[in-house]
Amino acid sequence: MKTTEEIDLLIRARYPIIYLLTWEEKRAIDELEKLASKQGKELRVWSQSAGFTTKMKDEAMQKVRDPQTVLEMIVGQDEVAIYVLKDFHPYMTEAGVIRLLRDAAEALKTSYKTLIIVSPVLRIPPELEKDLTVLDFRLPDEGEMLKLLDEMIHAVSENPRVRVNLTREDKERLVKAALGLTAVEAENAFSRVLVAKGRLSVDDIEDILEEKKQIVRKSGLLDYYEPDDDMEDVGGLKHLKDWLTKRGSAFSDQARSYGLPEPRGILLVGVQGCGKSLTAKAVSNYWKLPLLRLDVGKLFSSLVGSSEENVRRAVSVAESIAPCVLWIDEIEKGVGGFESSGSSDAGTTSRVFGHFITWLQEKKRPVFVIATANNIDLLPPELMRKGRFDEIFFVDLPNPEERREIFEIHIRRFGRNPEKYQIAGMVDASRNFSGAEIREAIISAMYDGFAEKRDFTSEDIVKNLVTTVPLARTMPEAIMELRSWAGVRARRANEVMVEEEIEAVE
Repeated sequence: MKTTEEIDLLIRARYPIIYLLTWEEKRAIDELEKLASKQGKELRVWSQSAGFTTKMKDEAMQKVRDPQTVLEMIVGQDEVAIYVLKDFHPYMTEAGVIRLLRDAAEALKTSYKTLIIVSPVLRIPPELEKDLTVLDFRLPDEGEMLKLLDEMIHAVSENPRVRVNLTREDKERLVKAALGLTAVEAENAFSRVLVAKGRLSVDDIEDILEEKKQIVRKSGLLDYYEPDDDMEDVGGLKHLKDWLTKRGSAFSDQARSYGLPEPRGILLVGVQGCGKSLTAKAVSNYWKLPLLRLDVGKLFSSLVGSSEENVRRAVSVAESIAPCVLWIDEIEKGVGGFESSGSSDAGTTSRVFGHFITWLQEKKRPVFVIATANNIDLLPPELMRKGRFDEIFFVDLPNPEERREIFEIHIRRFGRNPEKYQIAGMVDASRNFSGAEIREAIISAMYDGFAEKRDFTSEDIVKNLVTTVPLARTMPEAIMELRSWAGVRARRANEVMVEEEIEAVE
């Protein structure tokens, strides 16, 4: 159901106050104007800066700016109308305004009047939670975006300096690239390409996506990554890579036609430095989807209520960019200890966590979530319940064959030929090393060679491996506990370690 259809239904059901959450104020009011005309009602639009911009029966009331007076006037009017208040949320913290809104909610139930608050920010005091109905004004769908594109093409069709060469398939690809933008943002993106290049073609999709990057940057809660890692850069993790490969085209129209649901996400738990974060970046590149990173720490704010609004904004931005990959690194640092948050932070962590896991369960947009965790003791059981993620994978230390692959990948990435190095000796010397520790040993070897004005050798790498104490040797109990936990709760991301490797950790 479209937002306007929902509003139409609520008005006819005599819902007194509707809170319409949107950044597209003009587009929302245009739609409300059509709806009011359809219902045979007047549309009265108010803002604190201009008063009522539509003619009132009582002209003296038209320029009223005081929010309390406006509410009193709306209740007292006897006309059949829809009243729209722009950016009314800052006044909803005042005791007088809260009381008048509660009175208005009661009075409007038995009238043919409806009050609609249009705002980009959701800010509802507890006293009004039962009196308001909150709706999100949906972003333009494919049909609306195609109409906008056609209107822009028509507007420049007579301009000899602008070339537009688009087939219907090209238009569909441009429109899909623009989905998630507001109408104004999409228009700006198309206009920027037309002005900068004097053309509009399917090759300009990257320029359209640049507008989406701006959305992420302006949110302040998410980071937009442009990874250069691919699945070939991930050593080992065969079972995980096989699982991801099978879902590589799951966001396509063909998958929808087949009846496949979009994949929801995965939780990666395991030993530090074994490729969890690298996998998140590689999947984004492999699937050709935008990668957003959520810093859980940014969600928590010192202002009461702001943390809940932050998580709402973060998931809203992610959904507007969808389809995309949302990477949440070390999720346990954000949700750990939520059960005791009632005494430590007035329940903020608990409320944020509750909102987030509800979104994980109920999200409708194709946002593939990859969450990583190192400390399973801090993970609440609610997070690992079926339905939040498609799978929970355990990422263990690489076995000998995987270590060989990791050495070859890194040596190749540093511009050398792996065939010129004695990989077998390195594999033996790197027992119980993580992928990150192997990489650091190679870098240390490069420093040794560079200091002596020569290329680094196999012996340099082995020497640095021997002098390094891996995490597995300093924290063997923690790793064995992690393996024991994962044995009955998670799928293995890589091949099972051979017996001698397990004994070495112990």
